[in-house]
Amino acid sequence: MNTQLIADNIDYLLIGNWANGQPGGLALTLFLAVAAGSIASLLGLAGGIALTMGQPGLRRTLEAVIAVLRAIPVMMLIFWCYFLLPILLGIDVPGIATVIAALALISAAYLSQSVYAGIAAIGHGQWAAGQALGLGRWQTLRWVILPQALRVMLPSFINQWITLIKDTSLAYVVGVAELTFVATQVNNREQIYPLEIFGMIGLAYFIVCSTLAWLGSRLARRWQPV
Repeated sequence: MNTQLIADNIDYLLIGNWANGQPGGLALTLFLAVAAGSIASLLGLAGGIALTMGQPGLRRTLEAVIAVLRAIPVMMLIFWCYFLLPILLGIDVPGIATVIAALALISAAYLSQSVYAGIAAIGHGQWAAGQALGLGRWQTLRWVILPQALRVMLPSFINQWITLIKDTSLAYVVGVAELTFVATQVNNREQIYPLEIFGMIGLAYFIVCSTLAWLGSRLARRWQPV
């Protein structure tokens, strides 16, 4: 086990070529995950609410879009965003932005279904209770249903965020220098130490995903009804 190899390349694996204005490695992986996860959570919440409260035409349209996104492989969606967004927008879109867009869209499709299921899991009696208090349908959703549904949704959100962190490794296909990409560069340069390099990368993903799962478990315990 050549630990010196890891020590010599640890800065590059963690932050890439940040000193020259080109962040990469684990830092870029976390940035991609946080950015895409935040956008996906907002879109997923909006999508789930629309599936619950929207008109039949809107719901059918959303269901069709969600079905298409869930059926497309993540790598293909990254390619589509990478090549189509510059054409549609008429500007040069950075590879990082296209990866964030692709990951956010596909994650939002899954989270929309999770939000819809979480809201549906709350009994009709809760809706009736809110309306009995004089609240409108949207007020009942905001003040009565969503606070309860979020506890139901949390495990699905955590699972999707963990999946998203791992899916950032697919950004290498469009040359984005996230953790797997820079690890491959180091391995190609060294040639004879793949076990050490990719073992360290696997450990990094394990630590990040396990930390997120642990935080999610703690948050779920705090949200449990007394």
